[in-house]
Amino acid sequence: MLISMTESFRHSGAYDHPYQGAPVNPEWPPPPAHQPTAPTALLTEPAGRQPRARRPRGPVALIAAVAIVAAAIGGGTAYGIQELTGQDTVATSSSTSTNVVPSSQKGTVSGVAKAVSPSIVEINAQSNAGSSTGSGVIITSGGEIVTNNHVVSGATSVKVRTSDGKEYTAEVVGTDSSKDLALIKLQNASGLRVATLGNSSGVQVGDQVVAIGSPEGLTGTVTSGIVSALDRDVTVSTDESQGQQQQQGGGGWPFEFGGQQFNGDTGSSTTTYKAIQTDASLNPGNSGGALIDMNGNIIGINSAMYSAAGSGSSDAGSVGLGFAIPINTVKSDLAKLRAGSTD
Repeated sequence: MLISMTESFRHSGAYDHPYQGAPVNPEWPPPPAHQPTAPTALLTEPAGRQPRARRPRGPVALIAAVAIVAAAIGGGTAYGIQELTGQDTVATSSSTSTNVVPSSQKGTVSGVAKAVSPSIVEINAQSNAGSSTGSGVIITSGGEIVTNNHVVSGATSVKVRTSDGKEYTAEVVGTDSSKDLALIKLQNASGLRVATLGNSSGVQVGDQVVAIGSPEGLTGTVTSGIVSALDRDVTVSTDESQGQQQQQGGGGWPFEFGGQQFNGDTGSSTTTYKAIQTDASLNPGNSGGALIDMNGNIIGINSAMYSAAGSGSSDAGSVGLGFAIPINTVKSDLAKLRAGSTD
C-alpha cells in the first residue's frame, strides 16, 4: 500500500566595472597640430602616461570579490554569495553537476551524507488530530524550510530539530495542497547550513540517489538507491480532515497510484502531481526529507511510499517503491509559498 512517510495528523557575476581607458602607446606620434584635442581627452590619458583603472568601491567591490571566490570554489558558489553579501537567498544549481560533496568523497554515499545531513531537519507538528513526525530541507540560512503540506497541514504548533540537536519553534508561512508542499520558518535562527537545490530535469532513470530524513523519529537516517522511474502520477487528498481521520484510524495520509487507493480513501478532493520514483528505502517520517544526487544536490522532496504490509506504522515497511516531488516543482512554487498561499 502507498502511504505518506509522516505520521501526519496524524497527519554576478561581479559587475565588470573597471575603467577601460584606451591605453596609449608612447611611441605613437602626436596628433597634427591643426586637429582638435579636446574630445580625445575624454577617452585617453596624455601621451606617455598609462590610464589608471577605476577601482570598484562599496557593494560593487564586494560582489567582485565574491565572484572571484565563487569561481575558485565551484560547488559552494550560491552559498558563498549568500554568506558574503548577507542576502538570505536560496542556493540553487542550474544542473545536477554542481559538486556540493568534496572531490575526495565525490560519488560516495558517505560523502553525500556528510555534506547534506546538516541541511535536513526533523519536524514535529501538533494538531487537534494528534501529533506527526516528518522531515524538512533548509533552503535559507535564516531558517526557511521546505516540507510536505501533509506534514504541517492544520498544525497548531510546529517544533523543529536540526542535525546538531538544536530545537526551534517554527511557523507555517504557506502551504500548497495542490503540490503537497509547505514552507515553514524557524524563529530566531541564523547561520544554518543551506541545501543546494539541483535541477530535476537533468535526472535520469538509473541515477544513484541518497535519501535523508527522520523515519519513525530516527533523525538523520540515510538510505540509498537509484531513480527507478520518472513522471509517475501520484494522487493525494487535499482535504485535511480526510487525512486526519485516516491517521487516527492507524493509517497514513491517503494516496492513489496506478488507479488504486492506498492507506484509505483519498476522498473527492484530490490533486495529482508528477513524481520521481526511487527504490531508496523510505518509511513513515521521511515525508518532506530530501532525495539527493551523488553530487549533493537536492533533486526531490520525498513524499510517499508503497508498502505491501499492514496499515499500522509498526507493520509498514519499504519495499523499494518510494516517490518524491521533483525539486523543479518546488522551486517554481517558492514565490507562492512565501506569499502565504494556503491552497
